Amino acid sequence: MPGFVNPVIPGMFPDPSVCRVGDDYYLACSSFEYFPGVPILHSRDLVHWEQIGNALDRPSQLHLPPQTPASGGVYAPTLRHHDGRFWLITTNVTPGQGALIVTADDPAGPWSEPVRGEAGGIDPDLAWDDDGTCWLTGAGVYQVRVDPATGETFGEPRRLWSGGHRAQAPEAPHLYRIGDHWYLLIAEGGTERGHAVSIARATSPDGPFEPCPANPILTHRGTDRPIQNTGHADLVQGPDGSWWMVLLGVRPGGGTPGWHVLGRETYLTSVTWVDGWPVVGELATESTVPWPLKPPAPEPARDDFDSADLHPRWVSVRSRPESSWSTSDRPGWLTLHARGASPDEPDVTFVGRRQQHPSCRVRVSADTTGGRGGLAVRLDEQHHYDVTAGAGSIEVTARIGSIRHTVDSVPLPDGPVVLRVDVLATTGDWSPTRGPDGLHLGYETADGEFHALARLDGRYLSTEVAGGFTGRVIGMYAASGTMHFDWFDYLPGVVP
Repeated sequence: MPGFVNPVIPGMFPDPSVCRVGDDYYLACSSFEYFPGVPILHSRDLVHWEQIGNALDRPSQLHLPPQTPASGGVYAPTLRHHDGRFWLITTNVTPGQGALIVTADDPAGPWSEPVRGEAGGIDPDLAWDDDGTCWLTGAGVYQVRVDPATGETFGEPRRLWSGGHRAQAPEAPHLYRIGDHWYLLIAEGGTERGHAVSIARATSPDGPFEPCPANPILTHRGTDRPIQNTGHADLVQGPDGSWWMVLLGVRPGGGTPGWHVLGRETYLTSVTWVDGWPVVGELATESTVPWPLKPPAPEPARDDFDSADLHPRWVSVRSRPESSWSTSDRPGWLTLHARGASPDEPDVTFVGRRQQHPSCRVRVSADTTGGRGGLAVRLDEQHHYDVTAGAGSIEVTARIGSIRHTVDSVPLPDGPVVLRVDVLATTGDWSPTRGPDGLHLGYETADGEFHALARLDGRYLSTEVAGGFTGRVIGMYAASGTMHFDWFDYLPGVVP
């Protein structure tokens, strides 16, 4: 049988929700404070995924004001296909926003303007009964009937089932009709090391629900497995009728307590049914599927910014006004116009992509004429490393909490400059105090030689240090004036 490597979607693609339409699979994830919101991915084999769009890609759909905190914004979505149309429900936790429902004929977009749901809470799910009744189930775990076309609810929300005895954070519910039963799949234990997946069933979508005797049906808590924080799952059938589960997990690195830097990633594992209950297979870093794999064309390592629009993988913090960026001001270049005065301010113009590999090399060609900016590795406003060019110098700065420090600087050479970050995952014998990786930040000379101005510990750009729900994003920014970027190159794997 063909083999594959977990995670199937590496990097910050958390809270996966999946649906199948014919021979195609579509998956949506959380996006938090980043714009555009809710990435949409496509696959033909549940293993190889390609991002085809974002469900919330217009300011009219997604409002993230400047005061939106890191790990605020858009939480977990549910993606479903019903009556010939795609439906997506999610929550913008920004005050005054709440539940959003959007629809599309094509999951690549465009998606509709959002309908505002009346029900509150996070992790909403939509499921339709045989008579067309739509049920909204949310974290808690509560349920209410809803008209998804208008967001109107009917009756009072009622509690269904909240997992194990006094379980922490019952959330991520998904309701399914499978065979003669309705199954309610939830996460519990919090999205950290205690995360788990549990399930219950009933003969009616509104219960009462009987818990599975083997709950939790999946957890890695209290183990030494390389994949941790496993939970927030969704079920889908494979092309041969088999059942599979997508879920989130993390890959902690380094010593104690272990630091994960890529965020919560999407994993795949098998499911079999025994006595009417799902039994989850071994969640391993390498596994197999019983059908031929159908990989898409490999994603190019380099973006030359030759298109009028940016690829869906590119994200910005909270917003990306049309006035702040362009690929037409200087054709073949990405031009960024700064809105703030320093890389610590929320309105610095930033365009980045998720770090997806434990080791990688990122390079950009930057023209600093009239501006100052460069390349940043970002976890949030208070945790980022930057290599900045402009105002006569190249400098590396580290922001860790309330501390901002310039590590080193050199004079800026004439003309465009190649800025570079090498991320090197730690290897060798385990040490209790070793960080998960090291980041080398600097620039390249005309002959391609790399001059590292700083070698920094990666633990300070981790969720365990910074808190929150996100992972690293590496990208270009303009701190003042106007910056031009000729290309962006992302090379995964071992960096020499």
